[in-house]
Amino acid sequence: MSATILPQAGYHLASAGANKATYTYTDPLSEVPTLSGVDVSADGSTPIIDMEALLGPHRSEIIKQIGLACEKNGFFAVKNHGIPEMKINNMLGTAREFFHLPDEERLKFRSTDPNSVIRLVTGFQDKTRNIFVSRQSLKFHTHPVEEYKSLWPSNPPSFRENVGEYCASVREVEVAILEAISESLGLERDYIDKILKGHYVSINYYPACQESELDVTYGVRTHTDPTIITILMQDDVPGLQVINDGKWINVNPLPNAVVVHVGDILQALSNYRYKSLLHQAIVNCEKERVSIASYCYPSDDAMIGPAKKLVDKDHPAIYKDFTYREFHESMWRVKCSTAKRLDLFKALAD
Repeated sequence: MSATILPQAGYHLASAGANKATYTYTDPLSEVPTLSGVDVSADGSTPIIDMEALLGPHRSEIIKQIGLACEKNGFFAVKNHGIPEMKINNMLGTAREFFHLPDEERLKFRSTDPNSVIRLVTGFQDKTRNIFVSRQSLKFHTHPVEEYKSLWPSNPPSFRENVGEYCASVREVEVAILEAISESLGLERDYIDKILKGHYVSINYYPACQESELDVTYGVRTHTDPTIITILMQDDVPGLQVINDGKWINVNPLPNAVVVHVGDILQALSNYRYKSLLHQAIVNCEKERVSIASYCYPSDDAMIGPAKKLVDKDHPAIYKDFTYREFHESMWRVKCSTAKRLDLFKALAD
């Protein structure tokens, strides 16, 4: 049994009634390139990083690979990351169980407050583009696990245990990758770690749709993430697409691998050397899809801006310094879903 798709207007739901929602979300995507089709020939072009090698004598070479992937692709897959396969399967299974619960059970967590510690976001109609965005997601804070665990769903009964174990493991991966990214920029290993605050997870559910509605149904529209990095675990159903070299390409799931991609904050910290990744999710008519997105973000008072080591006369600062709080507050005002929201913080030319 698939979960019922309920209308919700993204971030700006005017009515709490599931059947009375006014669709007020307007997000012009004029800055997103119009591309025809998907370059299927690019399948297999995903850079793959062996994290096990990152901890060995070839660390410097792996760091170079990570830097190249961030700069040229904006994303990479990580294998041998150390998250046990059992924890991955338990997490994906628990996600499916949650979204197969009766509506009244899931809707306990529905909220239109983007600052809520936990909230369920359901599918919604985007009338400005005449499409339906079908993704349902449960978004919640996870670090430290013991601080938030009691606020998570208790149904299915395994939710708190399975999610807690997975999130604790992903946090270790996150820290190791951020250290490597810092070093790839020529910065101190703990440069990013010093501003790191929390861990926010989105459990995403994409129902299979009717074939007649496939042309007007998106899983998630084109966007970038307002994060330092995002770590994505996918099940075995394809759906993630990214823009690479001016073309859409499929990023098909690799068994037990996670996909890491650059977010807006890393774009600012790297002085635009690493670009925030434009991506979207598509749906299909045959199988539901589940993914787990782990968002890495700074503390509210962290000063964001190009690292001083990355600024010189040949590489002037693209962005001025700003706090993550300023960025986060502006993000909800500008109604922009891509890294263009960073334009508010561009440095003034001399």
